[in-house]
Amino acid sequence: MSTVVVGFIYLIWRIRGRKISNPNLPPRWGLLFLFSYLAGLSHILLDYTNNYGVRPFWPFSERWYSWDIVFIVEPAILILLTAGLVFPALSRWMRKSSNPIRSGPKGRLAATLALVGVIALWGLRDFEHRRAVHFLRTMSYDGAPAIRASAYPYWWSPFRWYSVAETQNFYGTTVVDSAALRLTQINFYSKPAETPVTLAAKRSFLGRVYLDWAQYPLVQSYPMTDSDAIAYRRVQFKDIRYAYPEMSGRDGLSAGVELNRSLEVVNESFGNRSQTVSPPN
Repeated sequence: MSTVVVGFIYLIWRIRGRKISNPNLPPRWGLLFLFSYLAGLSHILLDYTNNYGVRPFWPFSERWYSWDIVFIVEPAILILLTAGLVFPALSRWMRKSSNPIRSGPKGRLAATLALVGVIALWGLRDFEHRRAVHFLRTMSYDGAPAIRASAYPYWWSPFRWYSVAETQNFYGTTVVDSAALRLTQINFYSKPAETPVTLAAKRSFLGRVYLDWAQYPLVQSYPMTDSDAIAYRRVQFKDIRYAYPEMSGRDGLSAGVELNRSLEVVNESFGNRSQTVSPPN
């Protein structure tokens, strides 16, 4: 991406006859490429901080990484970064009235304040996230200890976390207040027993990809009927980390696999999209 962006600008510069507005500042293409590359890395960093995650080393590694401290769309960060773009106009007016001879890159103050604000928000959310996760790991869930536990953010509060704990036989979900270290009622999701149907679905292409990404997968099978008899089985994949209480009934990030009597995949779906798969001959 960085090569394409800088290469496109270089092409325009050549078409314009290598004209520049300031002869004392010739283009430094290596430095421009470095800045462009850092911009791309910052995009990956922002995606890493949310509860969806990134695969920064693909295709060499399929592993997903996520910090889980901000929501997928974080209004506070959007406000800070937008202010960093809007503030320079006000900043220039203030400089002209107080210090008309001051010079320097326009927008430096606004950019600095925006970045400091984002880092401060990350620091607060990381601290509260650690408190929430530690609190969850010390608890017992219906008499069973947690094998692992995670906390996922809400966009409107750095102290409210949707939380998931895994035990040997079930998942427990709740909402944690990290400031007061208290939680709401725990909801339980039993882990279904493995069957030939679910194992066949997990071995499918969609099943492998989904389970590689999901942190707390719940895999359930359902019979599908036709006019004669039970002809197909549907296996539903769901990641419990997105089973927020406020999103009950919505499975936007769920997936499904339909199998015939021979346990061959005939259909795959993700969210509202699906495609038919031809069983092997």
